Amino acid sequence: MIIHCTQKLAAKLPDVSAAPLAENSPLGSWHAHLYTYDRRQCVMFCHDASRYCLFLAGLVKADFAELGRLHRELFLATLIALNVPPTLLGRLTLALGPVQFDRNTNRSVLGSLRTADIDLSWLIQDLHVLDCNPVAVALELNERLTSVKGKYFFPAKEMLGRIHDLGGKDR
Repeated sequence: MIIHCTQKLAAKLPDVSAAPLAENSPLGSWHAHLYTYDRRQCVMFCHDASRYCLFLAGLVKADFAELGRLHRELFLATLIALNVPPTLLGRLTLALGPVQFDRNTNRSVLGSLRTADIDLSWLIQDLHVLDCNPVAVALELNERLTSVKGKYFFPAKEMLGRIHDLGGKDR
């Protein structure tokens, strides 16, 4: 799995490739950007194809070395909350592969990240960012209507469709 990082996030990570990496995950790649909420470092991830978003708040320097693991854990936790069967979760875990970071970003996905950031600021306006449940925030962000190149969809439904396609005939 590849996570395409913005320059701001790449400066915090230990091993980021300057050259574009070839995607090997059947689920596709992600984009990530570093934000600051309530003087805390936060990272938002956006899946390239489904625009499924994840939000990690309150990261410290040591967390950036483990960002791939933190992303995977949050992603799987949100899928458990969406009632994805354990057999599919097992297949998905194997299919994701090792996390790699590069700086090859796509303006369309970055625009979707910006829109998700605006929606997130409205979701958490009355809370301190550290009081947010990352799974609940992700579920809320992914139930909003999103558009990509004139096509409208819900990110959660799009991601679930992709995950069920991994399962093949066991759906």
